[in-house]
Amino acid sequence: MLVLSLVLIGLVITLEPIPLTAFILVLASKGGVRKGAAFIFGWLLSLAIVIAFTVLVTDNKPPKPNTAPSLAALAAKLAIGAGLLVIAIRYYRKLGKPKPPKKPPRWQTHIDNMTPWFAIGLAPLTQPWGLVAAGVAVIVEAKLSSWESYLALALFCVIATSSILAMEIYAGFRPQPAQEFLARSRGWIDTHTDQVIVIVSLVLGFWLVATSMYYIVT
Repeated sequence: MLVLSLVLIGLVITLEPIPLTAFILVLASKGGVRKGAAFIFGWLLSLAIVIAFTVLVTDNKPPKPNTAPSLAALAAKLAIGAGLLVIAIRYYRKLGKPKPPKKPPRWQTHIDNMTPWFAIGLAPLTQPWGLVAAGVAVIVEAKLSSWESYLALALFCVIATSSILAMEIYAGFRPQPAQEFLARSRGWIDTHTDQVIVIVSLVLGFWLVATSMYYIVT
C-alpha cells in the first residue's frame, strides 16, 4: 500500500499544471537548459529535505495502529483527500466559463535574465505542497527497514520529477524541436488546466479518503 500510495501521489505531483507551466517558461527562456537543471535541483532538494525531516522527526518509528498519533496521520490524509475533492468540485463548476485575465507573476517579466540561483529558489515555491503533505502523511506511517522501502521513497521523488526531467533531457539533446514542443505543451496546458486539476484531484482525493477510512474503521 505504501508504494502504491507514493506512486499515485508522485504521478499527481508531476502532472500538476502550475509547476509544469513555470518549468516550461524557465526551460524555454534564454539559457533555459542550465536554468532548468537548476530548477530540477531545487525541486528535488526541497523534496529530499521534507522527507529527511519527516523521517528524523518520527525517528523512523511509525505510530502503532489505533493510537492517537496513528489516527492523527490518518486524519491528516483524510483531510487532504477531502480538500482535493472540494478543489475538484470547484474547478469542475468553472469548466467552460470564461476566465478573467490574470497579471503574470513579476518573475516572468525578467525570465531571460533569471539566474540559476533564482531558478533553484523558484522550484520550491511552485511545489504543490498540499500533495507533498499527502506524501509525508504516507511516509509517517511507514518504517524504513529495508532497501525496498528506501527505493519506494526514491521512486516517489523520481516520479514526482519525471515530467520536468523528461523535458529537460529532451531540450538538452534536441534544442530546436524542444522549443516547438514546449510552446505546444504550454498552449495545451493553458486550455486544459481546469480539466487536469479536476481529474488528478478526484483520483487522488478518492484514494486518500478511501484508504484513510479503511484504516480508521479496521
